[in-house]
Amino acid sequence: MKYKNAAEILPPELLREIQCYIGGELLYIHKSESKQEWGAVSGSKKFYSERNGRIRELFYDGMPVEALAKEFGLSGSTIKKIIYQKK
Repeated sequence: MKYKNAAEILPPELLREIQCYIGGELLYIHKSESKQEWGAVSGSKKFYSERNGRIRELFYDGMPVEALAKEFGLSGSTIKKIIYQKK
């Protein structure tokens, strides 16, 4: 990321207003593009959604929480959160 001098790109009134809040320090301003949801780019969201769906399916088919925890490498409390979470 390349830094830009605010005095070179912002109107003087806006620059003075910003200086009242954070004069002399670094300030990061992200792009105004719409931000994608968590995990949308990496595929994490899809992975966890499918995993959690499989956990619910197995639970409702009769698999006990302890067995699900062992199968998926999660704690029993995490399995319960997945099973009982509201959609």
